This record gives sequence, structure tokens and C-alpha cells, in this order.
Amino acid sequence: MKNVVKKFPGVTALSGITFDILAGEVHVLLGENGAGKSTLMKILSGVHKPTSGTIILGGKEYAGLTPKDSRDNGISVIYQELSVINELSIQENLFVGHLPTKKLGFISTVDYTQMRERTKELLKKVGLNRDPETFVESLSISEKQQVEIAKALAADSRILIMDEPTTSLTSSEVAHLFKVVRQLKSEGKGIVFISHKLGEIMEIGDRVTVLKDGTYVGTKNVSDVTQDDLVTMMVGRQISKSYQHENADFSKAEVIFEVKNLSRRDGKVRNVSFKLHRGEILGFSGLVGSGRSEMMNSIFGAEPKASGEIYINGQKADCRKPYRSIKNGLAMVTENRRETGFFHNFSIKKNISILPFVKQSLCGGTVGLVSKERENEWAEEQKQKLNIKCYSTTQGITELSGGNQQKVILGKWLAADSKIIIFDEPTKGIDVGSKGEIYTLMRKLADEGKGVLVVSSELPELLAVCDTVSVFREGEIVATFDRKDATEEKLVAASTAEKGKEKKQ
Repeated sequence: MKNVVKKFPGVTALSGITFDILAGEVHVLLGENGAGKSTLMKILSGVHKPTSGTIILGGKEYAGLTPKDSRDNGISVIYQELSVINELSIQENLFVGHLPTKKLGFISTVDYTQMRERTKELLKKVGLNRDPETFVESLSISEKQQVEIAKALAADSRILIMDEPTTSLTSSEVAHLFKVVRQLKSEGKGIVFISHKLGEIMEIGDRVTVLKDGTYVGTKNVSDVTQDDLVTMMVGRQISKSYQHENADFSKAEVIFEVKNLSRRDGKVRNVSFKLHRGEILGFSGLVGSGRSEMMNSIFGAEPKASGEIYINGQKADCRKPYRSIKNGLAMVTENRRETGFFHNFSIKKNISILPFVKQSLCGGTVGLVSKERENEWAEEQKQKLNIKCYSTTQGITELSGGNQQKVILGKWLAADSKIIIFDEPTKGIDVGSKGEIYTLMRKLADEGKGVLVVSSELPELLAVCDTVSVFREGEIVATFDRKDATEEKLVAASTAEKGKEKKQ
């Protein structure tokens, strides 16, 4: 890709970008949310046509690609939001649009035998031990991703674009994905790897190209740079590695939020109790499925609890339903922002103002008034306070980068004057610069007296932000560490230890 420019009404998304892919390499594309990575890849996959510039594939020059041009040149995209079809089998997903056929007399029919055998070969290649006729809806996220990779191989792709492929994977699943990537690399495939996880980039990447605000910053060999070098290239500044106050002691501070003996009927949470003190950020660690998110969903009333009590500022609170929780000042920034965090068909201002209107409503949210004046006021206030990057609050939320979408979600809860804010995987799929902004906002909220609870699978995140970290295992809190005593090794050991062998600290 040479000197690629892409302009949208009122904004230049890409300004003279040059980018190349070599056979048998993993070329990492790095940059903050909104840097232009997705736009560049959409041009390569034929979704967008560049305003100017050229694309050279196999020696042939193009002013722009159609999706068919891209496909014919062996380019496949594995999106962060997987595009598998749940209602079809694995083999049907792999060959949708180009089903193998055979002749029966004068009639062409689908050759299921050939499709099944070819699917078996491809699944073996990506390490997925499943029957080709298994419906995709029954697969885990990591298995669906393996299907996506197999689908790209079924189309005989030479270039694979992987957009945030590890966002929803466990560490063991990431290790398996990297094994597959290395195999593809050895076969001469060119792989574009988009990720915000710098540790993974250093492990799997060969070269890295950094974009910033739609401009080209530079291309380096991964072996020649450090993580700090990449951060400086991305954001133009050093990022703080700690967001805590030195020598702060919260043990004698006022308790502003307390959970007593919370349990769920399904056993995913069992007899959990904890306290949150004023000014403190309390984090929750543990393996995926250990009960952290399940506990938060029950606290917020999104999923039922069998027993337990919740206290806000010493007063018992009715949080059986999300509506009651909102009324009582609870907020929930959910893990999957695209599915449960915002309304896709709403503008920024409507997404921000919906919560304060709900909080002021009566009868479960069925009775109340909407004020356009207040709508604009709340939206502009949060835009300024959270530094939301947009040209107007009338802009659709889906037009924003992931980091700015997360700020809009937080903004709606702040506009509703929430007292206790639950952050579940708050920086999932967000670049390092926006992460720093989110962490700074968390600390500011805690300093202002709001309660901050954080669930995260990223241990460095918990250690950088939280004052106290509790470890979940099998639905229970098995250990709690003060930030001075907490280390990644201790958190991992507590989350994986045999029952009865852990120690509270």
C-alpha cells in the first residue's frame, strides 16, 4: 500500500500511509483507538476505497479494491467480532459462498462428502478437534476463532488480517493461537496482527508499524524495540505504570459499600462478603469462570441471587433488579460493551442521557419526561470531562473508537450521579493511551468519594490501579492482598491453588 489517503466528510482518517506485508511474517499494526488501523485494513479488504494512493498485489496495481478483488487476491479478515454464522455447521461456515458441488446427471448438488473431508483437514491444521457437522453456536469463543482461521484457509488465503484476536481468549487459548500463527507463517502466509497487548506483540511479531492520528509514525523490527519504545511511538509520551497513592491506608476509612453473604442458586457465587472503603479501588482477580463477573451481575441485579445483602453508605439497598440498582446509585460498565454497553442506533448524547432519565423515572422506568435541553447539557458536560473525541455529540456511537465508546458508557453513569461503579474488564480491546486515561479517571472517581470495583483478567492492570485485590476461585473469595503485598505470582497461585491450601493475607 503506497501513500494511501482516506477522507471522510469533515475528517482525514488516513494521511499518506505506506504499509507492506512479506510472505512468512507477522506484521503488527499498532496504534491508539482511532489511529486509522481499521480504516487501513478495510481498504485492503475492499470495504473502503482510498481517496488516493495505490495498492499493489502480486505485481498488479490497483487504485482501490472491491471485496471480490480482495478475496481473489487471497486476503481474509478475522474480525474481533467474529463473523461465523451460529445457525450453520462448521463445514457450512467454512465453505459458505463457495460450496463444493458434484454433478448428478444434469443437476449440480452440494458435494457433502468432499466438504466434510476438506473440513477435517482444515480443522486438524488449526487444532480444532470437532466434528465438521457440529453447529457453530455450541462452540466456545476460541473454537469459533479457530473456525474463522480455517475458513480463511479454505479460501486459500495468502494474507490473513487478525483484528484483536486474543481479546476474549484465556492464556492457554492464546498459546494455542500463537502455535497456529507460527505454523501459517512457516507456510509462507503473510499475517497482519492488530493488538493492543504489547507483551503479545513482542512474542509473536516480526515487524511492527505504528500509526498515530491517521499518520505513519514508523516501522521497526520487533527485536529492535522495547515495550516502552512502542508506547512512546504510539502516544508521544511515557505512560504512568502506577495510579495509586503512596502509603495510603484505607483500613480505617468509612465503608461506603458492603456485600454480605452473597450466593447464587447456580453455585457460581458462594457466600461472598467484602467491604469497600472511601477512596479505595477494590479489584477482583481469578480465572475466567471463577465467579467474578457472575458476582457483579448479581450485585447489579442483572442475574438473580439466592441470598445476601448489599449496603450502600451503611444503608441496606434493594438491588434485585437493574432498575432498583440504578435508583440506588449503582453503575455497571459491562465486559462486552458492544452487546450490553450501549445502544447502537443512538447518538452519543442519547446514550449518555438515557441513564439520568431512567434514574428520574417512575414505575420501573415507564413514566417520565425527556428534556432535549438537559440531554444536550449532560452530553456536553461528559464530553468535556472525559475528553471524548468526536466532532459532535449528535454523532452515532458506533462511529467512535473503542476507547471513546468506553468513555461514553462511563459518561452515562456519571451523568446519572452513580455512587458505586463496577468496571468489568474496563480496558478490553482498548489501546495503551486510552487505558491510561481510563485508569486516571478511576482514581479521580475514587478520590472524589465514589466507590470503584474492578474485575480484570489483566494482572498488571489490577496491580497498577487497585489498592486491594481479592482473588476468586470456584465462586468464592479465597485470598485478599493489600497492594504492597500483591504480585502477579501470588495472584496466580491463589487462583489456581487446591482448595484449602490458600492463605488469606
